[in-house]
Amino acid sequence: MQPGNKFFDDMSKLMTNAMGVAQGAKTEAETAMKGFIDRWMADRDFVTREEFDAVKAMAQKAREENAALEARIAALEGKK
Repeated sequence: MQPGNKFFDDMSKLMTNAMGVAQGAKTEAETAMKGFIDRWMADRDFVTREEFDAVKAMAQKAREENAALEARIAALEGKK
C-alpha cells in the first residue's frame, strides 16, 4: 500500500462525513423553517381553499337568487 493513499482515504472519509453533517443540518433547517411558517400561518386568520370555495359558491348562489328576485319584482311591478 502506498503511503499517499492513506492520506487521500482519510480526506475522502472526512469529506464524506462533512457532507453527511451538512445534509443533516440542511434537513434540520428546513424542518425548523417549515414549523415556523406553519405556526405563523396558523396565527393569522387565513382561510383554507375549501372554505374559500364554499363561500364563493354561496355568494354565486345568492347573486343568482337576487337576480331572480329582481326579475320577479320587476314583473310584479309591471303587472300593476
